[in-house]
Formats: sequence, structure tokens, C-alpha cells
Amino acid sequence: MEALEGNQIHVIKPVLPKLNSLYEYAVSEKDCWLFHPSWHMCIYKRMFENENKTLTKKGVIQFLDLYETKHLPNSPGFSEFIIGPLMDALSESSLYGRSPGQLIGACPPLGMKLQKFLSTYLTLLPEEEKSSFLLKFIQKMTSRHWCAVPILFLSMALACIPSCKALGTEGLHVLRDVLQCTMITHQILLRGAAQCFLLQTAMHLTDVETVSLLEISSFLMSLRPEESLSRGTVLWMEVCNWLCTHDRCFKKTINCHVEHQERSSLSVYVCTLVEDYLKTPASKRENCFMPDWFEAKLVATMIVLAADVEEMKNKYSEKRNIERVELKAFLHPLLAVLLKLGTNAYIPTLKTDKSLQLLLKLLQTCSLKQATPQDDGVLNFVSNSILTAAESILKFVLRRLTTSELNTVSDLDRCNLYLALLSELVNLCSKAGWKKGPFVCSFVSSLINASIQNLQETGNEQEPKVGEQIQKVVSMASITMICKIIDQKPELQLESLHVVETLKSFISSFQLNQVLKKPSCIEETNSLFEESTSAQGWGKIVASYVHDQWVCLCFNLNKYNTFIPLSNDGTQELSSTIQRQIRMLQSALEALTLLPSDQVLPVFHCMKVLVPKLLGSSESLCINAFDLAWKVVSSLSNTQLIFWSNLKGFVQFVFDTEVLAVAASSKGRAYSKIKEIILKLVEMSTARTGVFNTVLSYCCQSWLFPTSDHTSALENPFSNAGNYSELITEACVFGTIFRRDQRLIQDVHTFVENLGDECAANVVTESTNRDDHYVRVCAIKFLCLLDGSNTLHKMFMEDLVTKLLDKDELVSKSRTRYYVNSLQHRIKNRLWQTLLVIFPKLDQNFLAGTLDKIFQTGFGNNQASIKYLIEWIIILILHRYPQFLGKFWNCFCYGEDKLKTSICTFLSVLSHFDIILENISEQKPVLKKALLVVLQWCFNHNFSVRLYALVALKKIWGMCKALCVEEFEVLTPVIESSLHQVENMHCAGNARKNWQRIQDHFFFATFHPLKDYSLETIFYTLPRLSELIEDEWIPLCKFTRYTDISLPAAFHWFHSRTELLNLKSSDWSQQDMGSGLVAMDNQSEWTDVQKKIIPWKDSSADLDLDLVFQDRAAKLGKSNSRLIVVASLIDKPTNLGGLCRTSEIFGASALVVGSLHYINDKQFQYLSVSAEQWLPLVEVKPSQLVDYLQQKKTEGYTIIGVEQTAKSSDLTDYCFPEKSLLLLGNEHEGIPANLIQHLDVCVEIPQQGIIRSLNVHVSGALLIWEYTRQQLIKQNQLK
Repeated sequence: MEALEGNQIHVIKPVLPKLNSLYEYAVSEKDCWLFHPSWHMCIYKRMFENENKTLTKKGVIQFLDLYETKHLPNSPGFSEFIIGPLMDALSESSLYGRSPGQLIGACPPLGMKLQKFLSTYLTLLPEEEKSSFLLKFIQKMTSRHWCAVPILFLSMALACIPSCKALGTEGLHVLRDVLQCTMITHQILLRGAAQCFLLQTAMHLTDVETVSLLEISSFLMSLRPEESLSRGTVLWMEVCNWLCTHDRCFKKTINCHVEHQERSSLSVYVCTLVEDYLKTPASKRENCFMPDWFEAKLVATMIVLAADVEEMKNKYSEKRNIERVELKAFLHPLLAVLLKLGTNAYIPTLKTDKSLQLLLKLLQTCSLKQATPQDDGVLNFVSNSILTAAESILKFVLRRLTTSELNTVSDLDRCNLYLALLSELVNLCSKAGWKKGPFVCSFVSSLINASIQNLQETGNEQEPKVGEQIQKVVSMASITMICKIIDQKPELQLESLHVVETLKSFISSFQLNQVLKKPSCIEETNSLFEESTSAQGWGKIVASYVHDQWVCLCFNLNKYNTFIPLSNDGTQELSSTIQRQIRMLQSALEALTLLPSDQVLPVFHCMKVLVPKLLGSSESLCINAFDLAWKVVSSLSNTQLIFWSNLKGFVQFVFDTEVLAVAASSKGRAYSKIKEIILKLVEMSTARTGVFNTVLSYCCQSWLFPTSDHTSALENPFSNAGNYSELITEACVFGTIFRRDQRLIQDVHTFVENLGDECAANVVTESTNRDDHYVRVCAIKFLCLLDGSNTLHKMFMEDLVTKLLDKDELVSKSRTRYYVNSLQHRIKNRLWQTLLVIFPKLDQNFLAGTLDKIFQTGFGNNQASIKYLIEWIIILILHRYPQFLGKFWNCFCYGEDKLKTSICTFLSVLSHFDIILENISEQKPVLKKALLVVLQWCFNHNFSVRLYALVALKKIWGMCKALCVEEFEVLTPVIESSLHQVENMHCAGNARKNWQRIQDHFFFATFHPLKDYSLETIFYTLPRLSELIEDEWIPLCKFTRYTDISLPAAFHWFHSRTELLNLKSSDWSQQDMGSGLVAMDNQSEWTDVQKKIIPWKDSSADLDLDLVFQDRAAKLGKSNSRLIVVASLIDKPTNLGGLCRTSEIFGASALVVGSLHYINDKQFQYLSVSAEQWLPLVEVKPSQLVDYLQQKKTEGYTIIGVEQTAKSSDLTDYCFPEKSLLLLGNEHEGIPANLIQHLDVCVEIPQQGIIRSLNVHVSGALLIWEYTRQQLIKQNQLK
């Protein structure tokens, strides 16, 4: 407990193993506690609450391990302790970090320990206590706002508990509370994964005999289908299997009919559910509000689940003719209503609303993301059944949309329902072979004509009626949906309809940004309750109306780009067309100021068409469009879903290939603006992960794989890559340094992704490619696809290489020495990786002019990972073009000052000289030159240089012997004896070990520059082996997962060789440490441990802290005013902070300083470690010192100066009076002469060295200790 008072891990860590031995004596042979376990809990509670999170993590893991391995007897206090202090500690996200040896994506140690602990603990608990414990455990997860990471791993641990009957109705309610209350703000993937685990928990731990199917279905509704429980996933099949297995075990409900004994309880429940749902109470007046969607979602989900259960049973029974009796029974009540919609105008609105809501949810729930429709019998049966009622539904929808039946604000929700259903039904018709084609064509024609007629009618503009305005909104929304259907379903050939020409003419003629005046009587005709219920104020209605106008215009511009509106005189004139386009773009800018952020996307799409046509003639207007669009995008948060769709729309029109080409051709303001936007996007990417990915992916695809509309605008879109090469340059070195919490989220994301299809969240949630690595992956795959024989590609690559080398030089100059894994290190490493990828595509002429620059970088002060990359690229260049060897030999001719230890880079190249010689026919002269060069470095004074030279010499000499070169025979005795001596060193130092280590190092022993040339080696294996931080490792799976740009099938250099992959990371560096040192972590027990003094440990709990100082002074045998330390002449906060700490430790009565402002200085506080709170501080300015010293003299103090003077006393001979005042001098000037005259004595510290004085804090500390030592001796003599 005393050790745990501190927070230094090196003090506490040795104590932890001793806790294990406590439990060996705490439990008797009869599995009873010999003393109360609360003592142990008290120790762990102290650890859990420690401010040092490393200690907290060790305490938590040790506690979980202990209960798993020791099998301790049960104690009621343990359950309370787990639910209390342990879960409080588990809520800290930082505890779930990976251990140092783990790879990214592995389950963290705490996650694995939690799974084992909960499973073991639940197994040991008595049956009657399991339910209570689990209920409290899960309730704790709702009692506070938990972060995503702890919730995920706690949910995972719960899902791993062996199946048992522990949770009832209340347990399901609590699990639902976790899903609904604590996970709203979590990241989508982590939230989805936690939902999957909590659903598995419910299936494993629910006592099905105590819960009804109604309660189960209500619980399932708390899961989001777009994040977890979606049809076609493994999780969905697990739920189906669970429902099938426990079919007749669920608690019976009153609503279910008893007479269906031969049918499954699930089937009976779903039939009853559908019947009850479609029953509508008789009411005197129609309810004008749409029913809530929850009930429709519940019924639809249960229908599909029950249908899949039936399908599963049929497969198990191997039935050949599947009739789907149960699914037919589920759909019958719904189809009965749907078939009457087109003919019975008197069906209650509530009933039509509920039936259409159920239909829409049923179609959405049935849809699969993975399987093809032909393989899905349930979906096909549902589709075919609904198609029988398609005409009836479409007649009903047409009547409701084209007549005046929709005339209130709340009817807009119905309009959205009808249009969503229209889209789904057209989808079904197209998949069914277009059997309903003629009717659908008739429906589309009628809807277009009626909507256009309604929009062209002019009512009373001064006093518009609500019904008229609502009908215009409905008509515009209907036309918008028709435009989307024509655009997205070309196979329906709706464009051939005559009415579509009318639609095009109408869209081209209507006034953009037309708004609807709010009717003055809306408050009277529609209650406030109605308007708030529909969730649409009039502003939102108008915004939706304007938004639909731009969707229609976008349809016209994209689908019929050649359609030029006619001027009034009927002639087609270019100037009038341009004027029309200018007005459209001006209207687009106006729309961006009118519309809310979630409605601007169609405006961006229109600008994508308009801006390329106007950039040459109306540059200022286009620049305004860029600025305003950027303002809209940058104002959004990246946590909002609309941010990503808006960003994509913005990128598509600003970085359109024609826009980029026109701007680059003139090199005007637009060109500068686009480059400015690139820099802004890169800057935004550092804070919003995924922004750069969106930009780069679009540009790389449009430059390499232009679509038909791009090729018409530009002869070769790839020319844009050269004009905007900074985009690729920045991408090649892009990557932010994450904070610890951000890195943790990234690690856990990778862990969830690695679970694969087993976790439904990976299947359901869209792969957004927002990992920062994907920026570089995209850039590298783009470069891999370039062709060195293509002139444009060649020019681009040469320009990129030049810019990357310039960037390397700039980074090197900005900081000549940089730390490993610093930003400078990472940038340099990334750009050299890129250069290594581009190298094979560069020709000899370009390399001839660039090689000197590459050699020059070898002389820099490079980190190991960069050094290997530079050496590798030099080896490859010399292998391919041996004619450059002359330039290489020149690198060994510089002076000693320039080379220093950087010559090791070039000596490393020589260690792979056999690769370089492969393309040389006359090898003997080259070998001779290499031997002469390397021999001179074998005698260098620097040990590391000699080691590298000897490695190179061993390689080159082996090649000489293999060629049997006669000229070298004279050198044979010298070289052989030198190598023999190195190999057989028997000295006790580190020379032999270092020689062995450098030979075993991967770069010399295993690495092959040609065979290991692959993406995996460059971006994963080499960074791992050179001990680069894991953030920089890009595994090969990321290259294959990123599918926006795909490499050709013939692309062969993907994988590293197995020999290299299997190596462990170990960078070579000279080590001169003793062999007897053993790592502290390997010690299992310590004979002694640190024990820090805790001055207040014997104080009573209610002791006033102000008395602690006096109490401590009394214990030292002194009164409260015996030693005063005067430091008024000292002006450095670090020295004052250290003196404050020393004075407090040795019980000085006061510390005098020149100003009390020093105690607020961070440097002072860093050294004092809160000593100023326990030591009286007195402010005496230097100008007041004479008066202060005189006053203390009158109080009986001896004034002692710490200074070297002609008459000073030796510290070893001086005897301190009890009442002493130490005056310390200034750091530079010492004690001024005017103050020396007021001293009683000067004391100096004897010195043995050459330097003339000690630091003032050290001098003061020596005198304070000597005073304290003498007083303690006197005290002991008195005793």
C-alpha cells in the first residue's frame, strides 16, 4: 500500500509479483478465505485509481489474470468490486492499446483477458447469482457515457461467455439501453461491431422460456440494419438458426392463437403480428398524420426472418418442391389491401399508409448486398407476389400524386413514401423482364403530364392557398423522381416516350430558384401540432422544392448535353447559349446561398457541367463558384454524413478533366485558384482523415481511365497529371502523426476489419477507404500503371523524381539531425520508397543527370530505414547501368570531414557487389578497383567504418577467389590473415559480437536487391525490419483492398520472399554494453524493492495539512526556524525549483526568493515537484537583502555565505550553528562585494577538478545536507 502511494511504475512494478503470493496464503485447503478478500480489493482499487494509466493497466490485467489462474472461492464483495472499481477502470480507452510486440490489427491483451476472465468468473458463480451479476454488469454499461473502444471489447467479452440461461425480459431491456443510449456518437464501424456482439450476447445468455417473441422482436429493432443486422450476413443466419432452434420454447403471448398447434410459434406470431398491424380502428375523422415507421420496420423484419427460417427448415428437410406456405400466409393480408388500392377509394388513409409503409420496409429488408437475386428464393417469391398488385399500387399512387388529395403539410411525408415506393416498384418491374412495361409507360406519361400542368397553373400569387402550394411541391418531387428513374434505368427505354420531350422542354424553360410564398392562413388551416409532427417547417419545404429544380436541371444537362435551348426568334445562336449558361451558373451561386448544406449536391452536379464550358469566357464567375462551393464544404464537419457526398460533388466539378485542362492552358487566376484549393484540401486532410483520399482517387481514375465524356473534352487527360503534379507529390509523402488516442482508434478499426465476414459490420457498412494509408496506396498504384515508353508518362515521372529529390534536400536542410520516427524521418522514408517504385521506368539519360543528387543524399545523416532505401536504389541503378560506376568510385574520394561515417552507405553497396557485376562482361578490372577502394577503409580509425569495410572486403575477396585473378595473389596472405583474425577474435570486449551481428544482419545476410524487389518489401517488410514505427508499415492487403485503381493481372512484383518475411525486426548498430546486464522485465522476483519515504503516512486522517511542516521538523529534532536558505540573488527558475525541492526534503524552515512569481514558472514547477506547497517561501528583493540580513542577525542567526573568498572556511571543517542562514550567490556573479561585508562567515566546498565552481543549486544542496547531517548527529548524541 505504501508503494502504491506513488505513481512511478519502476517503483511499483517490482511489488506486483508479490501480490500473487498473498493469494497462496489467503485461501485454505477447504477453499475458504482465511482473511477477508476486501484487503486485496483495496490494493487493486488503489492501483485502478492511480493517475499513472500504465500502472492502472498492469493492475487490471493482473487482477483478470489472477482470477482466471487461481480459481479463487466466491465472495459477494468480488461481484461488487467487478461492477464498481474494475468497470470504472475498464472505461478508460487507453488501457486497450496493443502490447509492444503485437502487430496492428491484433486483439489487445486486455481484450483477450476480458474474454477469458468473464467466461471463467461466470462459470464459477453459483447459478442463482449469474443473472443478478450480468444484469448489474450490463446496467453499468448504460450508467455513464462510455467511449467506443471499451464498449466494443466489453461487448465482445459478453458475447464469448458460454451459453446459459441468465437474462430475461429485464436483461433484454438493459441490452437495448446500451444500444440506444451509449453508442450514438461512436464511429460507425465500431458501433456496428458492438451491436453484433451484443446481439450474440442476447442469443447466448437469454432464457428463452422467460421472454416472448414480441420482446425479442422489439430488441431486434434497436439494431441498425445499415450497421449490423442485415439480411445475407453471418449474423442474420445466426439469428435465424437461434429462432429455429428455440422455436417452441419462447414464452406464449395472449395475442397468439392457440389453435395452430401444427405450426411453429414463430409462424403463428408473425401471422398475428401482420393481422394486428393492418387492423385500423374505426374513427370519426381521418388522422392527417403518417404513422410511426417503427411498427412497419418491426413487422417487415420479422416477416423476412420467419421466411428465412422456413427456408432453412426446407433445406434441412431436403424438400425439392418448396411451396413457402408460411411466407404466403404472411403476405396474404398485405396483398389483400394492396390489390384494393387502385379500385377502392374509400380505404382509410391510415390503412393505406400502414400497408405501403410495410411494403416499402419489406422490400428494403429483403434486398441483399452479396447474393444475386436468382439465388434468393425468398426475395423472388416476395417480388413476384408484389408484382401481382403493382398495377393497383401504381393507380393509387398516380391518383394521390396528381389530384388534390395531398394538400396539407403532413401530406408531404406521404408524397415521399409514394415516390420511394415508385422507385422500388419500377426496379422490380425491370428485374422481372418488363412484363408490366406498357402500364408503367402509361403511368410515367400520365404523371409527367399532370405534374407539368399543375406546375404551369398560376393561382392567386398574392394570397396563395396551402393546398395549391403543397400540390406544386408534390408535382416537382414527382418530376424529380421520374428524372432519376429515366437516368438510372436506361434499360427501361423510357426516353423513347413522346412525353419525355415535353419534360425536357419544360425543365429548360422554368425559372431556377423559384420559391413558394408561405400561405398566410397556414397557421389557421393546419395546427402547429401538425407542422411540428411532419418535421418540416415551410423553409424546409421551399428548400426541398428548389433542390428538386436543380435535380431536374442536372438530369437535362447530363442526359441531353447537346440539347441547346431555343431563343425567342427560333434561331440557335452561340452567344445566346453562352448567356443562358452564364445565367444558369449565376443561379447556381444563388442556390448555394439559399439551400441548406444537405440540399446542395445537385447544384454541384450542375456546376460540373457548366463550369468547363464557361471557364474560358467567364473566368471570374467560375472562380466565384470555386470559392462559394469550398465555403459550403469546409463549413461542414466530417462526422456529418452529408460532408462526404458534398465533398465528392465538389471534387468532381473542380477537378473535372476539362476544367483542369482549360485552367492549365491559360495559366491564369483559375489555375492558381485550383492549386490553392489543392493545398487547402491537403491541409484539411491532416485533421479530417479521408479527404485527400477522395480527391486523389477521383483524379487518378480520370487521368488514367477517362470516361467517354472526358475524352471528348481533351485529347489526353493525362496531361493534367503534369500540370498538377503537386497533387501526386504530396500524396507520395502524405501521412499524419496521430495522437495516441487517434492511433488507438485506427488500431481497433483494423482489428474489426480483420475479423472479416464473421463480423456483420464489415459486410454491411460501406468501405469508405478513409484510411490515411490509402492516399499513398492510390499514388503508388497510379505510378505502377505508368508506361516509361509513353512520352507524357515519362515526362511526368521525371518531373516527379526531381521534385521528390528537391523535397528530400529541403527536409534535410531544415533539420540536419532528426529523431527516429519524427515527421522529417517519415517524410524522407516515404519519398525514397516512392523513388524506388519509379526507378525501373526511368531511362539512362535522365539518371545520368540525377545520379549525383542521389549519391549526395548518401552523405547525409540518415536514419537506418532511409539508408537502406538509398543503398538499394544505388545498387539497382549500378546493376542496370554499370557505366555509372565511375561516378560511384568518386564518392570515395572526398575528404575525411565530408565522409565521416556516411562512407558506410557506399561500403554497404559494395557488400552487394556481386549484383552490380552481373551485367559487366570484363569483371576483373572492376573487381580490382573495388578491392583497392575497400582496403583503405579497413584501416579507418572509426570502428563502425572498419566493420562495414570488412563486410565488403569479405564479399569482394570471395568474388576475386572465384575468378582466380592472378594479379591479386600477392595480396592473398595479407587479406586472408586479416579476415581470419577478424573471424577468430577472442577478446572479451564487444568487437567479436559486433562483427557477428553485422554479418547476421538482414541487409547483408538475407536481403537480395533483385529478388526482393516488391511492393511488400518496400512498404512493409523493410520498414518492419528497420524498426520504423508501425504507422508506416503498409501491408500488402491494403494494396489489394483498395480497388478504385486496380493493377493489371500481369503485375508480378507483389510479395516478399519467405526468407525475408520470416525475419524478426532488428536494426544493426554498434553496441558497447556489458554482457552481464539482464533486462529488468525478465525478473520474476526481487529480493528488495524501492520504498519511497511517505512523510504523512503516520499522520492521522484529520490532521491539518498546515501542521505537517511543523510535525516533520519536530521529527528531525529541530524547531520551526533553524535553517533559512536565502536565494534572492538566483534568477534561473530551474535552480530555484531544485533548491525548493532540496530545502523541503531536508526540512529547512524557509526559502527566501527574489520574487514569488517564480513559483508559477513551468520550469520551476517541473523541478520542485510541488515542494513549494510544503515549504514556507518568503519574498525578499535583492535591494532589500542588507536590511533582511541585519534583522536576522538581531534574531540570533549566523549569516553564512556560500562563496570562495580569501578567508573562506572549508566545508569539511566548519561546524554549523543551530540557527543558520545560508546566502547563495548569483549563477554568474556570485555574492556581491557589498553583501560579503555583512556575512559572519564564508564557506567553500573543496574541489579536486579543474572547473572552478559548481552549479549554485548543487552547492546549496551540499551545504543544506551538511547542516542537516550535523544537526542529526547532535540529536542522536543527546538521546
